[in-house]
Amino acid sequence: MRVIDSHFHIWRQADLPWLSGPVQPRIFGPYEPIRRDYPMAEYLADLAGSGVEKSVYVQANWPVDRAVEEAAWIETVALETGWPHGLVAYADMTVSDARPAIDRLTRFPRLRGIRQQLHWHANEQYRFASRPDLCADPALRRNVARLADYGLVFDLQVFAGQMAGAADLAASCPRVTFVLQHAGMLEDLSPAGRDAWRTGMARLAAQPNVVTKLSGFGTFIHRNDADHIGWLIGETVALFGANRCLWGSNFPIERLWTGYGALLDAHRRGAGGLSAADQEAIFFNTARRVYRL
Repeated sequence: MRVIDSHFHIWRQADLPWLSGPVQPRIFGPYEPIRRDYPMAEYLADLAGSGVEKSVYVQANWPVDRAVEEAAWIETVALETGWPHGLVAYADMTVSDARPAIDRLTRFPRLRGIRQQLHWHANEQYRFASRPDLCADPALRRNVARLADYGLVFDLQVFAGQMAGAADLAASCPRVTFVLQHAGMLEDLSPAGRDAWRTGMARLAAQPNVVTKLSGFGTFIHRNDADHIGWLIGETVALFGANRCLWGSNFPIERLWTGYGALLDAHRRGAGGLSAADQEAIFFNTARRVYRL
């Protein structure tokens, strides 16, 4: 089966404050094993023999004033190795006009989208954004809407409690494709938590310009759990349809608890009850369409 990895990172430790400085609490738990360089050569070794044909690099939280430098480095890596094939870069979408920042990024031919992480949680270790309601911020909405003029997508990262606002954001920007990160980051596995997540996901799925990544499913359980993955794939595909779902490895984060091949195999098993066409959509066609690969 052909595969596109729609969500991965490489990095140089010295470029990332959260990797090179004092240990900071992170959403995925203890991360000492990945506090080091993770270069393209190692990523390619991890995916060897997996069937992955293309990949999309997603910004890895360099200092915000170095977003162009991060994109330039990825472009250099791509020229040297042929990978990655797409780039999702960072730009601050809360400023009055993000177009100058986006203009500086458009010189990189692999640019396909922008990610600014909007997820906020009562648990400070899960919190990234400055406040929970950034999806309603008028400047952010104005700037995200402008991505349509560039042909860029917006990689959207929110928790269940923010999904109603995120759905309103998507509705306000109908010409922009939103790529929901990690299928909405289900972190509360209680019955009530699952119900809240499902309700929010249904609101997002009602917006035809929202697609979702089947990725990051080990973030809150810290293991590669085939049953958990299968449940999430089933629920998400039932809401969005396979043509609006795409797979991503979230490597090297998931490397904290599993290998690349084992991770992909667990997702393949989780999608195994779907039709061959639906599996082709999840693992290849949706990512190819959304990220223009």
